[in-house]
Amino acid sequence: MRDNAPPKQLAFDLPLDPRYGAEDFLVSPSNEEAYALIEAWPDWPDTVFLLRGPPGSGKSHLASIWATRAQAWTVSASDVSMERVSHLISNGALVVEDVEREAGRDEAALFHLLNLARERRFPVLLTACGPVDGFGLRVPDLRSRLRLAPGAEIGSPDDALLKAVIVKLFADRQLGIDTSVVDALALRIDRSLARVREVVAELDRDALGRRRRITRPLALAVLERMAADDGPRETEEGDEADADTGAS
Repeated sequence: MRDNAPPKQLAFDLPLDPRYGAEDFLVSPSNEEAYALIEAWPDWPDTVFLLRGPPGSGKSHLASIWATRAQAWTVSASDVSMERVSHLISNGALVVEDVEREAGRDEAALFHLLNLARERRFPVLLTACGPVDGFGLRVPDLRSRLRLAPGAEIGSPDDALLKAVIVKLFADRQLGIDTSVVDALALRIDRSLARVREVVAELDRDALGRRRRITRPLALAVLERMAADDGPRETEEGDEADADTGAS
């Protein structure tokens, strides 16, 4: 018996560069405090600020907006070393990403950088996923400095933001999408913008491979398959939901 189903089309996983412009950031109650912090520049009451939020919540997007306005360099915390501190503060403003990551982190160099920033009124925006006490810091003075640093936190996305990001991510891929698909995804997907990006990418690949448009049944099938592939998740009481807008 011949299979009359259309042949599957090869789907190449071509990465889409995220757009980090101010016009691409979607503001909602979950991130408006953090957005207001960036908008308040240069009228910051301090030189060192800490921007916190779960992966994919938009920290890097907001940091990029601020870096453009402040003409700041952007580096990872692992790039801060004693021999580089003088060079890093020579630009006038700096973004230090992923402060909570212990791999390659030089705590003495980071503390030295923050001290010089205070002395020279040099603005530094730090990004991290969680609270300071979870950074695993061994230098008490650095831990104390970061605890006292003012800043803002991005929360888990609300319904409006979740739906807006879903629409935006499909639009970035030049895909029109029915509201029934958006509603079905928003109702069932993990409240994580990082997860939203994964699902949209998988739906794009699946629809392209099958030469089908993205429908509600297809979206639900892909969600079910991805959940099965992930397997059961171990959670502990008090764990935060993995929530980084349109963004990062």
